[in-house]
Amino acid sequence: MRDLEPVPGFEVRRVQPYEATKLYTCGGCANTIEVGVGHVVAVPLDAVDLRRHWHWGCWAARDRRRPVG
Repeated sequence: MRDLEPVPGFEVRRVQPYEATKLYTCGGCANTIEVGVGHVVAVPLDAVDLRRHWHWGCWAARDRRRPVG
């Protein structure tokens, strides 16, 4: 299981494969996160309506790329 480090200004949580019951668009690469794929959801504390779902790899590389979507 991958550990999530705290990110200032965000609530970040793991979405288990059994919790991923619909398609999501990754906030890092704009590709689809399929049903049943574990991933990360990040919610800005000051703008909860800007919640984004991310692939694990995209989340890990977020400091090296611009978010999309």
